[in-house]
Amino acid sequence: MSIDNILELFKRSPTIEILTVERLKNYLEKGIKLKHYIGYEISGFLHLGTGIVPIHKIIDLQKAGIKTTIFLADYHSWINKKLGGDLDTIRRIAVSYYKETFKRVIDILGGDSEKTDFILASEFYEKLGIDYFKYILKISMNISLSRAKRSISILGRRAGESLSLAQLLYVPMQVSDIFSLGVNIAHGGIDQRKAHVIAIDVGDEIGYKPIALHHGLLMGIGMSKEDIRSLKSAEESGDRDKLMNVIMSIKMSKSLPKTAIFLHDSEETIKDKIRKAYCPPYETKYNPVLSIYNYIIYPYLKRIGESFTIKNEKTGEIREYTDVKSLYNDYSNGYIHPLDLKNSVIDHLNRILKPIQRYFESSGKKYIEEMNEIMITR
Repeated sequence: MSIDNILELFKRSPTIEILTVERLKNYLEKGIKLKHYIGYEISGFLHLGTGIVPIHKIIDLQKAGIKTTIFLADYHSWINKKLGGDLDTIRRIAVSYYKETFKRVIDILGGDSEKTDFILASEFYEKLGIDYFKYILKISMNISLSRAKRSISILGRRAGESLSLAQLLYVPMQVSDIFSLGVNIAHGGIDQRKAHVIAIDVGDEIGYKPIALHHGLLMGIGMSKEDIRSLKSAEESGDRDKLMNVIMSIKMSKSLPKTAIFLHDSEETIKDKIRKAYCPPYETKYNPVLSIYNYIIYPYLKRIGESFTIKNEKTGEIREYTDVKSLYNDYSNGYIHPLDLKNSVIDHLNRILKPIQRYFESSGKKYIEEMNEIMITR
C-alpha cells in the first residue's frame, strides 16, 4: 500500500486530528514499524461513542497494515472510581463484557479481531514490575503539578473539582502506558489530547516520539439550544480548556442513558431515541443526528463502498450521498427535512447494529444481565 493511501486511512472520519502528520509521513517514508494502542476505562455500558467510533479507526489502521492494541485500563478505572471502585468487578468486566464486545464489533464492522491485541493493564504492570514504576517517576519529573491538574478532563472531570492524590497519577500512568507498550501511535478521543501532548513533549527525555491520533466525540442526542450557545461562546473565547469542558458536558455519555444509544439497544429503542433527538434545521456543526452520520454511518458505508440514501417522505424523492460535505451542504440549504434525515439515520444505524443486537440477544445476553446487576448495586 502506498504512503498516500495509508495517510488517507489515517485521516478519514472519524479522525479529526493527527499530531503530527509530518511525523507520521516521516515514519512511513523511513519504513518505521507502526504500533497502535487505545486505552479504555472499564465503566458502564458501551454506546456508539465508545463502542463504534474508535473501532472504525482501528479497522482503518488494520487495513493500513498496522498492529492494533486495546488496553483495558482496570487500574485507571479503579483510580477514577468506576463501577463503584471495586477492582475485582472492574477486572471481571474488562475481560468479559468489554473484551468480548470489542471483538464482535471489530469483526462485524469489517475488521479482524485476531489482529488486535487485548491487554489488561494490571497484568501488564505485573510483568513490567519496577520498570513501569521507573517510567512513572521519569514522566512525573517532567510534568508540573499545575499541568497535571489541567489535564483532569481525561478523567471526565472539570478543573476545580476535588481530586485524590491517586487521580493526579492518572496522567503520568497514561503516558507511561504509551512508552511501556512500545507504541508510536497513541489513539483516543479528542478528550485525551492533553495526555498525548504530554507524551509527545516528554518524548525526548524518554527517547521515544509517539504520534497522537484523535477521533471526534459523538454528541449526546439530548443536547439543546443552550448547549449550542455554550459551545459557540467557548469557541469564540479561544479558551481550549473552556471549550473542552463544554464538549465533555454535551458528548454522548452512559451517565445520561436517555441521550445515549447503547450497542445493546433494540431497533425500537434506537428509533424512539433518534426520533426524539435534537436536530435543528439548517444546522450542521452542532447537530447530534448528523454527528451520528459523520462518525458512525459514513465510515461504515465508505468501507463497504455504498452510498447514504435519504427519502423525502412528501415527494418520494431519494437523494444519495457518498461523502460528508455534500450531505451537509444540502442540509444547511434546507433541501433535507430533519425528520427525513432522522428516518434515514435510523434505518442505516439499525442495519449496522443488527448483528450486534443479535449477539446481545443470544450468547452475549449474559454480559448485559451481569452489567445490569452491577449498575443497580453500585
